[in-house]
Amino acid sequence: MYIETEQTPNPQTLKFLLEQELLASGSVNYADREGIETSPLAQEIFRIEDVEGVFIGQNFVSVTKAEASDWAVLKPIVLSSLMQFIASGEEAVKVTSDEVSFKVSDEDADVVAQISSIIAERVRPSVAGDGGDIVLRGYEAGIVYLQMQGACAGCPSSTITLKHGIENLLKYYIPEVIEVRAVE
Repeated sequence: MYIETEQTPNPQTLKFLLEQELLASGSVNYADREGIETSPLAQEIFRIEDVEGVFIGQNFVSVTKAEASDWAVLKPIVLSSLMQFIASGEEAVKVTSDEVSFKVSDEDADVVAQISSIIAERVRPSVAGDGGDIVLRGYEAGIVYLQMQGACAGCPSSTITLKHGIENLLKYYIPEVIEVRAVE
């Protein structure tokens, strides 16, 4: 089994690309050990000391380490755990729905649909390339609420991505959008 690793814009997070599919669609974020019972893969990786976050995409896993930890030491341990897990044949995630629904007024339904479409088609593929994901968490009075996940959560450039990249993109295509705000 071959596992490729990639640096991400977040120096604390490393992306592990796999040859096989882990999820049919979507992603699952474990920013800490809470809720890992839904993922045997996350449970396995969190057994490693100094792992602080696990993000599972369709064919990759982004692992966030403690700041004091060194990737030179941690990377081979994560690779070994991933290879053992894949060899076990166990399902990576048992429950994959982490979408939070929010109420959308009838007058905002078209705007929210447009925002969702632009995020899915133009933003999410780029963010996934960096080992993360972005989730729409709300829209109210022209303000779009987005959550960065995986390598993108806590990344030094995530604020720039949100404010200068995504906000400008949404404002360009959707005049109703006034601002983009990050949510935890």
